[in-house]
Amino acid sequence: MRQIKIGILGLGVVGSGTVRILQENAEAISQRVGAELVIKKIAVRTLDKKRDVDVDPALLTDNSFEVIDDPEIDILAELVGGVDPCHGFLHRAIQNGKNIVTANKELMAKSGHDLLDAAMAAQKDFFLEGSVAGGIPIIAALKESLAGNNIREVMGIVNGTTNYILTRMTEEGADFTPTLADAQRLGYAEADPTSDVDGHDAAYKLAILSSLAFNSTVNEDKVARQGIRHIQARDIAVARDLGYKIKLIASAQCHPDGRMQARVHPALLPNKHPLASVNDVFNAVLVRGDAVGDVMFYGRGAGSMPTGSAVVGDLIACARNILSNATGRVGCTCHLTRPMLPSEQVQSKFYVRLHAMDKPKVLASIANVYGDFDVSIESVVQRALPSDEAEIVWVTHKSREHHLLGALDVISRLPAVSKVYNWIRVEE
Repeated sequence: MRQIKIGILGLGVVGSGTVRILQENAEAISQRVGAELVIKKIAVRTLDKKRDVDVDPALLTDNSFEVIDDPEIDILAELVGGVDPCHGFLHRAIQNGKNIVTANKELMAKSGHDLLDAAMAAQKDFFLEGSVAGGIPIIAALKESLAGNNIREVMGIVNGTTNYILTRMTEEGADFTPTLADAQRLGYAEADPTSDVDGHDAAYKLAILSSLAFNSTVNEDKVARQGIRHIQARDIAVARDLGYKIKLIASAQCHPDGRMQARVHPALLPNKHPLASVNDVFNAVLVRGDAVGDVMFYGRGAGSMPTGSAVVGDLIACARNILSNATGRVGCTCHLTRPMLPSEQVQSKFYVRLHAMDKPKVLASIANVYGDFDVSIESVVQRALPSDEAEIVWVTHKSREHHLLGALDVISRLPAVSKVYNWIRVEE
């Protein structure tokens, strides 16, 4: 049986899962491919480190170029992460005639387009399934299975850490800070949680998804982003009373005029929304196409084995293409240059929670300010507090964000208003 030789950069969480799957499922993989997938070399930072998978020490090297420049290697799997030096590594590997598999979301979101172009020019495969939503097969679905659709919208929960935190806050009534500490203790959040809780990780993934969905390059810096640090237990409780759950949503739309929008932010979702029931570390992506309608992909969005599953799936697809002399068959699909809708023109419904004096005409004075800024009110709920104040919760009709923020700036300075506690978008 023919051998397809694989080189791997990185033997961390994803690399270990990839190697374990290749080892444990070797016979089944060989039967499905019609060739044996053989690991030729693995580049690691430290040779004598204890690892989560048993590997022949002879396969390891601390020199990445021994893998990148090895003429016998057919497929390079980059599982290191980050932009530098991986961007240069992959360019060199493509120039050396290698097919590429990567799980590097940051690289692809920030500067991946030229790598895809280089691979297409060289007629080499460039697979990236593992870069978004772990084991969920969303990349191949957008590039192939749903290719006959005009995709109108992609919306998802694509960060397991924030979803775990918001789920625990919902179920236990806890605030953000202690819940984050608990997630860190359990290993669901990093010691530095910035990338997750401030929305960077989800923005990387949304940049990739929206580029594929709308066939136009979207870099990470074009994704509007807001994290979850400001979400309070009281907001989650009020949302529950109103029939909503709060989730960190990655959302992108392509409007009829061709303009796109892409944003990551917390949102109130109605309990009946298909993403509202996605809990803990699970991810889900909802795709809306003109022909297929709504399709949702659900599963584990991170971890050694789920993401390793995505990487091995790409290795198998690439090996099959090598056997058929068909590498580069599905290249970069971002052939359009769609403009982004300016953020000030994006409209959304909003939830606003504030405390104000519980006396006549206060509600009307606040409503008048909303009207001055062209913000229309859908509903208002007032709850008396033990003091002489009241908690007032507003849900607006669709409004522009800068109109809402202008109104809240004025409202926060009204003598009768003690504090505007939060505002959060509402998705339907």
